[in-house]
Amino acid sequence: MSTAQSATTPFYIGTYTSPTGSQGVYRATLDLETGKVSEAVLAGTTKNPSFLAIHPNKPVLYAALEIGELNGVKTGGVAAFAIGADGMLKPLGEAQGSGGQGPCYVSVDASGKFALVANYGGGSVAALPIADDGSLSPAITVDKHAGSGPNPKRQQGPFAHSIVAAPGAGFVLSADLGTDKIYVYQLDSAHALTPAAAPSVPVDPGDGPRHIALHPNGKFVYVVTELTNHVIAFAWTGATLKRIGKTPTLPADFTGQTTSAEIAVHPNGKFVYSSNRGHDSIAAFKIADDGTLTPAGHTPTGGQQPRHFAIDPTGQYLLAANQKTDNIVVFKISPDGSLNPTGSTIKIDAPVCVRFVPKATD
Repeated sequence: MSTAQSATTPFYIGTYTSPTGSQGVYRATLDLETGKVSEAVLAGTTKNPSFLAIHPNKPVLYAALEIGELNGVKTGGVAAFAIGADGMLKPLGEAQGSGGQGPCYVSVDASGKFALVANYGGGSVAALPIADDGSLSPAITVDKHAGSGPNPKRQQGPFAHSIVAAPGAGFVLSADLGTDKIYVYQLDSAHALTPAAAPSVPVDPGDGPRHIALHPNGKFVYVVTELTNHVIAFAWTGATLKRIGKTPTLPADFTGQTTSAEIAVHPNGKFVYSSNRGHDSIAAFKIADDGTLTPAGHTPTGGQQPRHFAIDPTGQYLLAANQKTDNIVVFKISPDGSLNPTGSTIKIDAPVCVRFVPKATD
């Protein structure tokens, strides 16, 4: 591999295809020496691939499809795509039902045996077995959450918003915006998802937990609350969550309307980042040895409605996807955790997810 090739890393972009001009999943590359990104090219045509995941050790990409119906059934979908040597995507088997309406999140467990899906509209989570070739089988488990929250416009019922494998083996965490709970499941090949001994952990009423980020040391879990704009820090014991702190994502003097969206921990374990839609910023936090957070400033995202962002595998750059202004902006991450725009951007209709390719499939 040449020096020029080794200095770049590919990533994929999930989009909303209706009513925008996007046509599916796009691919681009980031130059790790200059911080410049290539133009995005259509890698795979599909409808509303709003959230993406890449298999940990296979060249396979999964997309949550926000569609109203699949094969005559009112459900969202999950599609698998083989990643070709040229980075283009080829459908891998048939798309499967997501187990509910409005799938908004997909991830793959550490073993690579299950695709895990959260259905916002259906208020449910599902586990779909992954075959040896990376294709999907129908869901082996669908668990519908129950309950509501105090916000009459946003919490009338359950709205599952994310699902990720917990640190260590055999557990899964799901944040539900509608019920103000983090659900804890055990995961095994025979029964897939089953409620853990301590099946859920409440957050404050009205918080609306959205996305979950895991510390690389496996000891801490961070949850961003969409409705109250905070990051909640938890200690993870290997089977249970214990709250250890709650920190606002906004400046103290901000009074406008905004909702938090994405959250991520830097690969070095020193910083947490979250996005604010309305304030249109990335909030940075320093992580103390005990897992608690200290605010470390805000950086404008160079657009509106930063629904998602991603940190490249080397930890050098952060890419913010501004859904409303149809652009992705590149930021250089300084050693102190601060963000500085590189001047490089991508124009693309309705970007809603950025996913870097792990080194194993590059």
